[in-house]
Amino acid sequence: MQLSRDQMLNAYRRMKTIRMFEDRLLDEIQKGEIAGFTHLYAGQEAVAVGMNLVQSDNIASTHRGHGHCIAKGCDVHGMMAEIFGKDTGICRGKGGSMHIADLSKGMLGANGIVGGGPPLACGAAMTAQVLGRDDVAVVFSGDGAINQGTTAESMNLAQVWKLPVIFAVEDNGFGEATASSFVVAGEIVKRADALGMAFAKVDGVDFFAVHDAAAEAVARARRGEGATLLHIETPRYYGHFSGDPDNYRTAEEKAAMRRDRDCLTTFRRRVGEAKLLADLKSITGG
Repeated sequence: MQLSRDQMLNAYRRMKTIRMFEDRLLDEIQKGEIAGFTHLYAGQEAVAVGMNLVQSDNIASTHRGHGHCIAKGCDVHGMMAEIFGKDTGICRGKGGSMHIADLSKGMLGANGIVGGGPPLACGAAMTAQVLGRDDVAVVFSGDGAINQGTTAESMNLAQVWKLPVIFAVEDNGFGEATASSFVVAGEIVKRADALGMAFAKVDGVDFFAVHDAAAEAVARARRGEGATLLHIETPRYYGHFSGDPDNYRTAEEKAAMRRDRDCLTTFRRRVGEAKLLADLKSITGG
């Protein structure tokens, strides 16, 4: 799907905003200014931004949800205030990092429960279906959630009822400190295939690949043709949570990941080679 210059600029600006937001959060965490756990989304920005959604669509998020919130249009200042526990936060400081929600933006909430989002997204999708709207629901989850019963049941329900829902599996290779290759049997996309559900495997570092796969899934859902599972392979730059020493990956592995698997760098290279945009490095967050 061809994007306009303004659409590409907006997409890059949102990805950059997420990266800057998370890097700033890391600084504040290290200063001891933020209470509780935070799970940073840095490295996965192209997934959230590439989803092709409008405001009336809904998303259900995860404990690693800052990027999903920003991509869906939640106020950045309100989010930061929420994470600091301030009354000016989106949820009056009561939700914190893992429970940010803004229903006015179609953000049904981050969720500290692994696999907690799929039933919520199915509910939102069923509401749209019953009311005759063409709204779509997207549920983000990690590779760990694919083994949860809530995810399997929701996928089955979505396929039986042809719900307009997209299961976006952000596979960063680890469930906390455990490699997904150690606990996830078979190919994730085959779980969708077994249900007769549409699916695609996507490189989550390539914004354009995510955008195209998501556009197809969203269009299918809006036409009333049911659910799609997107298995999106994406890096996770930091440890699982704010206090994770991340010593289960070598320094060389992490350096190579940042060097070779950066969605911002990949985006700049792609548009530069096609002579579509210039000087993206000068763009800061929104």
